[in-house]
Amino acid sequence: MQKRIAFAIGVISILSSFAGCGKRPSPGASATCTLDGGQTIKTIYSSPQMKGRKIFGDLVPFGKVWRAGANEATTFVTSGDIVVGGKTVPAGSYTIFTVPGADKWTLIVNKKTGEWGIPYRYESDELGRVDMNVSKLAAPIENFTIAYDKSGSGCTLRMDWETTRASVDIAAK
Repeated sequence: MQKRIAFAIGVISILSSFAGCGKRPSPGASATCTLDGGQTIKTIYSSPQMKGRKIFGDLVPFGKVWRAGANEATTFVTSGDIVVGGKTVPAGSYTIFTVPGADKWTLIVNKKTGEWGIPYRYESDELGRVDMNVSKLAAPIENFTIAYDKSGSGCTLRMDWETTRASVDIAAK
């Protein structure tokens, strides 16, 4: 099982490096976190820019599934069993989506991988949905960014864009 996960992470890393080779309007990016239990989490996504546009509630409508980035759907790979916002996520490769709202966001962890992103037709492949914390940023963020902050023995996954931050805690299982 560990060899398959390591292989999957390697393939995704290679593919994401090729994705960043061309002049894409929303370049490839990634974020990684290592939990105290040794599990690693890697998120691979495309990072769109605001370019003077109103993002949440306009370009990205409230209440509709969003691929959490641009281009291909955002990939979420974990080397070991983890808990995301209270939901157990076994080791493996997944796709994550969000449902943004003015005051509440939902993170969707989906077992189907390799899709373009939207329209979202993958409800039957969902591992689960969890609530995300939402806060306002002091200054606008031009590029959509996914990052991890170390928090205790776990990590906090955060998504920042425009003046919005959505986050969820992740811990080892």
